[in-house]
Amino acid sequence: MEKHITLPLTQEIAQTLHAGDTVYLTGVIYTSRDAGHKRMCESLAKNEPLPFDPTDATIYYVGPTPAKPGQVIGSAGPTTSGRMDAYAPTLMAAGARGMIGKGSRLPRVVDAMKEHCAVYFGAIGGAGALLAKCIKSAELIAYEDLGAEALRRLYVEDMPVIVIIDCQGNDLYKSGRAEYLTRKQST
Repeated sequence: MEKHITLPLTQEIAQTLHAGDTVYLTGVIYTSRDAGHKRMCESLAKNEPLPFDPTDATIYYVGPTPAKPGQVIGSAGPTTSGRMDAYAPTLMAAGARGMIGKGSRLPRVVDAMKEHCAVYFGAIGGAGALLAKCIKSAELIAYEDLGAEALRRLYVEDMPVIVIIDCQGNDLYKSGRAEYLTRKQST
């Protein structure tokens, strides 16, 4: 099913999404990769505030390239999500509800998604230049020393993603593989 969502990703919206849905996101998302996630989790462990309000936030696992003249941002393709698996449950517990990346997630991340009603969206790897066209503004908000891994606030319009894992724990990678194997065996 195709859906258009205006962020933030509330629990009510998250509950309407199902693995396999095509979604177009419009609104504010945040960028971070493993070094930024580590810093955010260290801050949370010290009871320090994060540089943004994580409530209902969506975090895009991306390290965008520098913008060329006339561009808002450079290529902005997804990073392998497994690199954030050590940190994702902590950020979900702090209120983050959406994650965008590529690749599978560990069972403990899926368990945290079910507990916190979070959703994992897949973005197309290798399509970073096309995805960057959906980004209408980009603002550095923290961890400038991390370069591409710095924390940024992006405003996106109709960013295409697919629900890979929904808040019930349904996993498109698993169901898609099972469907393929069933079809292959019947031929």
